[in-house]
Amino acid sequence: MSTVYTIAGLAKAAAVNVETVRYYQRRGLLPEPERPLGEIRRYSEADADRLRFIRRAKAVGFTLAEIVTLLSLRARVCCSATRELAAAKVEVIDQRLTELQQLRSELSHWIADCDANATGVSCPVIEHLDAHV
Repeated sequence: MSTVYTIAGLAKAAAVNVETVRYYQRRGLLPEPERPLGEIRRYSEADADRLRFIRRAKAVGFTLAEIVTLLSLRARVCCSATRELAAAKVEVIDQRLTELQQLRSELSHWIADCDANATGVSCPVIEHLDAHV
């Protein structure tokens, strides 16, 4: 027997918020099941699996637009297309790491300037921020 979920049960099974389920439905990432007259919507285990897939894809940094593409590729053999998406994501992450390392270095220098600030009349961090305005 397959598991049938209410929206709250589906959200719990996929470890997301109910509002997240509704948002993904509005964005077209998750189909909205029919609502029989006088009853509540019922979701399947496949819907829970789809939500888990979306959550994992978001956790590794894919955007919702990229996840739409991944979901469309999920139903067929498409290793080259998904590889391209993953490789592009690695490039974005590498660029972001470079930016974060530069930011860390700059902030470390600012902290050193604060540590060397014997006068205490002005704050080097504030002066650096003012200089970049």
